[in-house]
Amino acid sequence: MKKTILIVDDDPDYLFQIRLKVSQFGFEPITAESQKEAETIIETVKPDLAILDLMMETDDSGFVLAYKIKRKYPDVPIIIATAVTAETGMTFEMNREDDQQWIKADLFLDKGIRADQLHREINKLLKI
Repeated sequence: MKKTILIVDDDPDYLFQIRLKVSQFGFEPITAESQKEAETIIETVKPDLAILDLMMETDDSGFVLAYKIKRKYPDVPIIIATAVTAETGMTFEMNREDDQQWIKADLFLDKGIRADQLHREINKLLKI
């Protein structure tokens, strides 16, 4: 059975591109265009991995969603893909313990990631 990847982003073009890549990698994409829509999906579906945008309805939608997914499914790896560093200069270091406490993501990627790099990271997180 194909592994499912939940992709959440409020940019329909970006969502389409990532969905296409994930399909080409051989996974089953499930998409949502908002934190709210994604929360509805995770009520009934446990994805094998999630790729979340950071800023959607609010500036921290991705963090809130990651927290909710981890609370319900602690073993689901989460990638936060964001352009926030380019837009605001803010950075997140997953090796700082205080960031790890509140940021429930396994990996941060800057938007514009190459397909081969994304594929590698997904495989690493899914231990394929």
